[in-house]
Amino acid sequence: MKTLIFAVFISLVSTIFASAQVPPLLTEKDFVRVDANSRSGFGYPYYLYVPPELRDESEKKQTQTILVLPNNTGKVDDDFAVHEADVKKRMATAGGIASALKVAVLMPVFPRPQSDWQIYTQALDRDSMVTDKKEYRRLDLQMVAMIDDARKRLAEDGIKFDKRVLINGFSAQGMFANRFTFLHPDRVKAAAIGSPGGWPIAPVEKYKDKTLRYPIGVADLKTVAGKKLDLKALRKVPLFIFIGSKDENDSVPFGDSYDDEDREIISPLFGKMPVERWPISETLYKQAGLNAEFKIYPGIAHTVVPLMRDEIRAFLLKHK
Repeated sequence: MKTLIFAVFISLVSTIFASAQVPPLLTEKDFVRVDANSRSGFGYPYYLYVPPELRDESEKKQTQTILVLPNNTGKVDDDFAVHEADVKKRMATAGGIASALKVAVLMPVFPRPQSDWQIYTQALDRDSMVTDKKEYRRLDLQMVAMIDDARKRLAEDGIKFDKRVLINGFSAQGMFANRFTFLHPDRVKAAAIGSPGGWPIAPVEKYKDKTLRYPIGVADLKTVAGKKLDLKALRKVPLFIFIGSKDENDSVPFGDSYDDEDREIISPLFGKMPVERWPISETLYKQAGLNAEFKIYPGIAHTVVPLMRDEIRAFLLKHK
């Protein structure tokens, strides 16, 4: 079956946070690779960058924030080196982000296997939550473990970091950011979510008498994640969820993102195209009492343009 390959292969970080004067690229000497540590709860490495200004004595008196950027290779590959090379390329642009927001940047190196293509790890799909293959299961928990490991390491350097993070993603990264926030709202300070696969996860169990299982909704979240949605905590998380009016990049038709029973619900119930579904999604978030801003950018396809970039930056700065 076809595998969804997202159109946006270039680094989200360089697209969103690039300024008129492009900051110099970082080298591998500037950021840190943290090896996988199963004892600490993560089976894959992650990369971490801390801007020099956060190491100033004046800043060490403050509680700082980590910005999590989920990785999205844009293709399946059983060679882990392919996914890591993509992360290193993206991390090279992290200097501009970190300085603009005065945050540390953390990016995991999660695989996206070709041999198990239906497990869309980098989108935190249903298969990745329930698979028996331990190497791909519950990457959300590994993400939490990475954040805590980074906080511990930085505390040893005298820098205190909040356990709650900013998280930002577009396309498959947006799917991960959206779903991670629902699974762990107590660990997210604010989330910017762009074009998350055609359908943001709904904060409800049913819609028009149809049961919405994960990742359409949260009906079986306890079965999938071991706990129900913490709606009280989620209501405290500011969300910025956006898409372009001409964005036709839809993960719903593809078997690596949704199952047949999901497709039988989404298209008839919410609409055939992502933009058609947007108003319904916005209404569900509003009715649930979530602090969510939904926005459609006129004339924009599946990409991030300067206006989006500016508004994402302003949103993250506001809630840092």
